[in-house]
Amino acid sequence: MEAKELIRRYSAGERDFAGATLSGADLSGADLHEANLSDANLEGALLSAAVLSGATLFWANLTGADLQGADLSGARLRGADLSGAMLGRADLTEAWLSEINLERVDLSGVVLSGATLLWVNLIGADLRGTDLRGARLHEANMEGADLEGANLEWADLKGANLNKANLEWANLSGAKVTDEQLAQAKSLKGATMPDGTKHQ
Repeated sequence: MEAKELIRRYSAGERDFAGATLSGADLSGADLHEANLSDANLEGALLSAAVLSGATLFWANLTGADLQGADLSGARLRGADLSGAMLGRADLTEAWLSEINLERVDLSGVVLSGATLLWVNLIGADLRGTDLRGARLHEANMEGADLEGANLEWADLKGANLNKANLEWANLSGAKVTDEQLAQAKSLKGATMPDGTKHQ
């Protein structure tokens, strides 16, 4: 499907584009809020500044997609493949990101407050300065992830793997995380601990 056709059909009121083939499509700045793009092939698609709030992207192929500055607030991306995707400045507030692969993806500065990240692969991911306030990170694999300066205030890290993760200057105030988990971290220098104290 061509990008122009998708936009035309969306403008006409259509919302179901499940399974659409849109690899490499230029949808920069397109308004596709609440569209159903489950199982869609969006490999390498240009979606910078696109509005995908409330969209359904279950098991979508977003490998190498440009999602910089995109509005994905409330979007559902369970099982989506985001390997190699560019997500700088993207808004993923309250998005559902369970069971997805974000290994070594650059998420620095991305807004993930209130997001659900269950069983997510975040091995080696760049999460510097990322807003993760109130996010649910149950069983997330964050081994070797860089969380320097990340805001994890009130985040739920139940069962998350923090082995060798960098938590320097991170805000963990009120976060649900055990001492055993934090002991696995590479560094906690300057971090605000769950009880509000500063780690030396």
